Amino acid sequence: MTSSDSPALRPTTARGEATRQKILRAAEQAFGTAGFFRASISDITRGAGVAQGTFYLYFQNKEDVLGELVRHMGRELRRMLTYSIPDGLSRLEAERAGLAAFMHFVSERQNLYRVVQESLFVDEQIYKDYYMDFARGYISALEKSVEKGDIRDGDLEVWVWILMGVGHFLGLRYGLWSENGFGDAELDAVMDFIRHGIAPTATGPR
Repeated sequence: MTSSDSPALRPTTARGEATRQKILRAAEQAFGTAGFFRASISDITRGAGVAQGTFYLYFQNKEDVLGELVRHMGRELRRMLTYSIPDGLSRLEAERAGLAAFMHFVSERQNLYRVVQESLFVDEQIYKDYYMDFARGYISALEKSVEKGDIRDGDLEVWVWILMGVGHFLGLRYGLWSENGFGDAELDAVMDFIRHGIAPTATGPR
């Protein structure tokens, strides 16, 4: 159990939970713009509009807040993908819909995505857990697609980490670093790669 999960630090009233959420939103902003190491607790409490002592009613330190934000990102991302990928899609259709939704999520929550990346340098276990949890659900989804004959069988764990790597770096390139965003042309290029890899076509170069 981490300190941010400690019952002593969890609010017992709706008002307390609202205050805790204000602190988390302010921390997301502070960490995402200034970086974890440069942002201070006073930056967070000032952004949340609460006294500095109030911070310690809910969190022991900045690391606690960071951990909760990373877990929040994982929950929000999985919830968003569940909502964005309707039942009945083929696996490739689901991949396209999921990637489009993920890229939109990153562009809308840039600070939160930056927080996840910074967690590698603060608490590697939190960072690792974020990706391992996501991978387990992803592998399960591919296994179901194999059972339905929707995709061929293979080393699904390796495939999942490849696909996650694609999403991760696209998130950086087009979600954080590009003013033009991620459009249909880029999505088409990704799906072409997922379908065909980099093998030559029958009439292409060898």
